[in-house]
Amino acid sequence: MNQRIGYARVSTQDQHFDLQRDALLQAGCGVIYEDTASGKNAMRPELEQCLKALRSGDTLVVWRLDRLGHSLPDLVQVVSDLERSGIGFESLTEKIETVSAAGKLVFHVFAALAEFERSLIRERTHAGLAAVRARGRSGGRKPKLGEKQVREIKALLRDPDIRVADVARRYGVSRTTLYKHVGVIAPRQWDMA
Repeated sequence: MNQRIGYARVSTQDQHFDLQRDALLQAGCGVIYEDTASGKNAMRPELEQCLKALRSGDTLVVWRLDRLGHSLPDLVQVVSDLERSGIGFESLTEKIETVSAAGKLVFHVFAALAEFERSLIRERTHAGLAAVRARGRSGGRKPKLGEKQVREIKALLRDPDIRVADVARRYGVSRTTLYKHVGVIAPRQWDMA
């Protein structure tokens, strides 16, 4: 027997599932999985359980598209995986579903737009890096420590009474950053405390 299974997500503990739950129940969902997780958070344990529970012929129902995916490419990936498994998808607010031919067409237009967006981002990133390299710089973050600071730190660390942790605190960086900029420093017994 084909089931309509609902999935609801709120971002914080302060938010409530009531609106989504009511809409999903009204849409005929007998089971509803609920996650409290930021949209950017990839860890959504209830969604994982929901996806495992779905069988060919079932339909996954969400209140709104943004409840399922944390980005358009992520949403497209989830729905494509469902489609390959013979599972339908329906978003109540946007009135999008992948059970009918027309619904599949609309969703595939979304998928094409997501792929286009990824290509544009990739092109802009490559163009930006090329422009930076043409000016003699490399991409990425600026180093946390300048050359003068590195020289000062090396001079300080020659003194066996000065702890690496104290120098790191003085320059506002971690010990790992010091090791990275100054080179490998043999651990001194009192630095281990």
